[in-house]
Parts: sequence; C-alpha cells; structure tokens
Amino acid sequence: MEGNLTVEQRREQIAAAREALAGFDGSLWQVPGGGGGGGGGLAGLLGEVDALGAMCEAAKVSIVAEAMERGETSEGAAAMTLTQWVRHHAPSTRAGGAGQLVAVAQEFGKPVNAPVVLAIRSGVLPVRSAAVVLAEADRLRPLLVEGAQPHVLAGLIEMAAQHGPRGCRMVRPALLARYGQDGELQTQQDVARRFVSLSQPVEDGTGTAEYRLVLDVEGKAVLEAALGPLSAPRPVQGDRDLRSCDQRRGEALVTLVRRAVAAGEQVGTNPKAQLVVTMDWESLVAGVRGAGVTVGGSDTGTILAPETVRRLACDASVVPVLLGSEGEVLDQGRAVRFFTPAQTRRLWLRDGGCTYPGCSMPPHWTDAHHLVHWADFGTSDLGNAALLCERHHTIVHSRRYAGQVVHGDAGERVEWDRTLGSYDQLLARRAAKEPA
Repeated sequence: MEGNLTVEQRREQIAAAREALAGFDGSLWQVPGGGGGGGGGLAGLLGEVDALGAMCEAAKVSIVAEAMERGETSEGAAAMTLTQWVRHHAPSTRAGGAGQLVAVAQEFGKPVNAPVVLAIRSGVLPVRSAAVVLAEADRLRPLLVEGAQPHVLAGLIEMAAQHGPRGCRMVRPALLARYGQDGELQTQQDVARRFVSLSQPVEDGTGTAEYRLVLDVEGKAVLEAALGPLSAPRPVQGDRDLRSCDQRRGEALVTLVRRAVAAGEQVGTNPKAQLVVTMDWESLVAGVRGAGVTVGGSDTGTILAPETVRRLACDASVVPVLLGSEGEVLDQGRAVRFFTPAQTRRLWLRDGGCTYPGCSMPPHWTDAHHLVHWADFGTSDLGNAALLCERHHTIVHSRRYAGQVVHGDAGERVEWDRTLGSYDQLLARRAAKEPA
C-alpha cells in the first residue's frame, strides 16, 4: 500500500504528521507511566518519534539526490551550489548538517554504495553516521585485499548503526588487520609515531601547568598499562578516595617519572609494566598480517600491528597462551623475562649505549633487542643481543635491519647491515643451513 502512494498522498501524510507533532508536549501527560522496555509509555513513544525522524532524514537525502540529478540547483538567475540550495530549502540545516547531506546524496548513485543507501532508506543509518561510513570506506578501499570491500563496508555499517560515527572510525584498525594488504596496518601505525609530541608547559599563575600530550597507539597502550595500577582508587582506613579520575592519573604519571629518575643509571629490579597482548602465532612470526589485541587493562581492545608486538616483545614479560581452534585457552605458561637484569648490566658494559651507528643515547635509556627475534626462535643470550634506544629500535624493526655481534681487538661490538630487508635475508640464510 505504502509503495503505491503518489507524491501528493505522501505530502498529505507528511503534513498530517507535522500537525500531530504540533503542540505535542501539551498532551504528554496522557501517556501512561511504567512503560519500561515493552514499547509502551514514554519510552515507546520516544522510539516511534525517533524512527520517524530517521525516515525524515532518509527522505531528505533522496530529495537532494533527485535534485542533483535534475540539476535544479543551478537553474535560473538565482543559481546556487547544492549546499546553498539545501540550506535555503531546509532551514534546520543552517546550523549544520547540509554538507553531510550533500556528501551522502552524491554517493547514492554509485553501485558500490548500495548497502549504505539501503541502510539509510530503512532508517538504520542517520545521515551523520552514513557520511562517516562512506568517508571511511573510501579511505580504506585502496588499502584492502581483493574481494574484501563488501565485508569491510558491512562492518562499517554495523559499527556505525550500533555506536555512531566514533565507533565506525574506531573499527578501522581491526578491519585493516583482517582485510588490509600485507603490512598496511603496520604502515599506518608507524606513520602515527611521527605525530607523538609533548608540549611545553603553559602556566597561568595559579600554580598549575598544562601540557598537551599526543601518543601513537603503541605509546598509548604502554602508558595506560603503566598508569592503570598506580591510578586506581586507594581508600585510606576505610574512607573513599575522593580524588577525581583525572587527578589520580596525573599523580600516577608524576610517580612514574619519579621512579624513573630515582633509578638513575641502575638496572630496574622491578619488571616493566605488564602489557598483555593476544595474537596468533602465525601473524606474530610473519609480521605482515593480523594484529595483537591488548587485554585485561583500562586500554583493553587496542589493536597493535604485528611488528609493533614483536618490538615490544624484545624487552618485556611475555605470557605464552596456547589457544584452541575456537579461541579457548588450552594451556597458559608463566611470564618469561628474556633478558635478566644481570644480562642487561653486561650489555651496558659491552655496548655502552645504543648500538645504532651515530647514536649517543646512554645505556639506561635503551632496550635489549634480540638480533634474531625470539619469535623466529632466536636465543636469549648476549651473543644475540644489542642495546637500542626506542627510536632506533623502531627503525630496526620497521626497516627489517640485521645486526650481529662481532669480535675485534677492542672486544665485542654490534654491527648493523642497514640494507632494507637484510633481516629477512638473514632468516633465509639460516633456513637454508637447517637440515631438512
């Protein structure tokens, strides 16, 4: 019946709906209370009005798409851009939203966006969420493996419908991990490292200083893992901790800095903050597909690219967990500290600091790196170790550089082959020497 209505009949019904909503608040007292979740009462009424609003948004997109196809906006002496035309005839968009309406309407005619059009017309996606879905799909499309686009678009629509635009953007790393081209997620996260920054303090004379901190996904995961235990509420003699969450986190950060400064040039006796990451073994070894996912802390669910996990595993406590085909835990090992404090002290004496050519970073600001990664069955002895500062540790992993400990008249030292992919060539040579 509804599909056979003429435009004039639909306009009459729209006018009737407007009339029904005029002075609506004056009759709300008639709605019975106690509607709960069964669709009655005020809750049910709100849902009905919300569904009506969603259909109105869908109709506006269809009208704009039709006007664009006809070229109505550019006709006559009063020719306007499409966005101006929308603002002129839909006054509610003057406060914002006209651009998104136009952007979505412009994508209506593309066959690849048919699932988005269907979601809009059925009221599943509001215009604001649809605009983000379309933008994210365009951004991801050239980064995907062949045949993955329909699955990615369906995932974006589902996330936007359930969690809005922010949820749609947040699912990007997971989609790249599953459907992205080899190494694409790692590339995205490596690029983000360039924007890491900490501003100079801004003081306003009140005795406080404000900083602006920007971290990449790895830095965020590491910081949250460290802050978590220190920023938890701490009741005193049964009294509640009245500090706000932000205050607890700020004081925890200062505590972290004080501990680091107090350690000086000594090797820390306490293990580093434990960052628990789940990842399948094949992805960890290959280092180009898949991703690790943080679990158990305030930053649970963060997606870490494979090479990032390999880099973190060089100098961290690792808890091996064997998973079954359905994801069930079959066996869980104990944390293994690959380089002990005693080994680290010997590395400090041997290497004297970061071993990357030209770097003068002191030893207490470095990590112990496996020359042959532990995921590639490298041993955990000093002959397979080298000190690297964080920056060069990242470079060595991302550029796949190989290093080796060589013996000379002045003792042992680490030499680096800075040929792109030299580490992969090293693995190939090792594999060729292994017995069949």
